[in-house]
Amino acid sequence: MTAQLEIAATAARLVVEEGMEYGAAKRRAARDMRLQRAELPSNDLVEAEVRDYLALFCADTQPAELRALREVALSWMKRLAEFRPYLAGAVWRGTATRLSAVLLELYCDDSKSAELAMVNLGVDYDVGAVAQRGGEDLSVLTVASRCATLGEMVTVHMTIHDHDDLRGALKPDAHGRPWRGDIAAVVGALAAHPQGVTL
Repeated sequence: MTAQLEIAATAARLVVEEGMEYGAAKRRAARDMRLQRAELPSNDLVEAEVRDYLALFCADTQPAELRALREVALSWMKRLAEFRPYLAGAVWRGTATRLSAVLLELYCDDSKSAELAMVNLGVDYDVGAVAQRGGEDLSVLTVASRCATLGEMVTVHMTIHDHDDLRGALKPDAHGRPWRGDIAAVVGALAAHPQGVTL
């Protein structure tokens, strides 16, 4: 097994069992395995290992957890429909568990308008930022949303993008699968996979 594959397999376990993001999981896996000098695996390789791990160890629980998270996502997407919301990350890609955060992308002409909408909805939220390559930091609104199905709070991150960024965001991955989905796509995924089966 190559170092990259070893790191990817260990990172996948951290993603599933601890809810870590891919980047952090890869770095911790390399550190824990004393492979800091090795080239880190791609996110595609980690995702493939995550899918294998879920199939082996979480097949009896993950589909229902995924569906519950997609329902939370859809609820927020409908509330914020004016901002052209897209679901991304593990909840969209079908690899989420109850530890995963819901990642939404909002495409706005004015980033402050999304914050104003949250105020008007009476929602408590935190504001943060995430760095992007070769550009300004993106604003991120974070809320804690009650998920009745899981019986717990779910973290929802909403990244604010310029409307002009939407076209580039719709490019598929190397396997032709979309990286994100709009309201219609999420509704379709829920209808097509009533048990929460992965995409």
